[in-house]
Amino acid sequence: MATETAAAHGDEGGLVFHPMDQFIVTPLFGDGPVHWYTITNVTLWMALAIVAVIVLMVLATSRRATIPSRGQSIAELAYGFVYKMVEDVAGKDAVGFFPYIMTLFLFIVSANFLGLIPMSFTTTSHFAVTVVLALAVFLTVTIYGFMKNGSKFLGLFWVASAPLALRPILAIIEVISYFVRPVSHSIRLAGNVMAGHAVIKVFAGFAAIAVISPVSVVAITAMYGLEVLVAFIQAYVFTILTCVYLKDALHPGH
Repeated sequence: MATETAAAHGDEGGLVFHPMDQFIVTPLFGDGPVHWYTITNVTLWMALAIVAVIVLMVLATSRRATIPSRGQSIAELAYGFVYKMVEDVAGKDAVGFFPYIMTLFLFIVSANFLGLIPMSFTTTSHFAVTVVLALAVFLTVTIYGFMKNGSKFLGLFWVASAPLALRPILAIIEVISYFVRPVSHSIRLAGNVMAGHAVIKVFAGFAAIAVISPVSVVAITAMYGLEVLVAFIQAYVFTILTCVYLKDALHPGH
């Protein structure tokens, strides 16, 4: 969906294109309304992202050869990359959450890269998807924080190093900041992915004009290269923030 090049002419002869059309959720079968149980284009591309993760982490590593194949090498690099991130950011006692964090990273990065295929659909551009991912992290961290630390988890909001008169004000700020986490966590991912794809669609629309077509093609190529980088960076940022939030649950006094 990232590089649709179709453009239409309006009633007055002007060039008309809609960069946000690529984010419309449509039923996969038929043209009826979309309900919560409707199989849509989002359903399809989320399923494909899951299949991509299974192919990489299960099928590509099933033989576990001494001389790894290309797929096994990528899987091992991803495993080591995320494991070291969890250990370095959240600490060794957070390694128990590694499978969950690894799954998050692989799903997001797979969905982002699949969204760069022409005529595809980028599921991580929808807040309905990223909000669920962010809320899952928020609830997991909060529940585990109270289970592990009890009332001491509330020490996360009490800045003991600040002057006593400022502590209540800072506590309010910390509480608000804490509950805003899932909002910023989800908007950061969806917003960046959506913005990049929309810009590519705008340049693709101008490619229909012969005079500026070469410039548009160069701009599309440059933006596409940037989006490849963004696809990985946004998955990395989402994952490392998850590790930071997990560290707060494990060590609320730090």
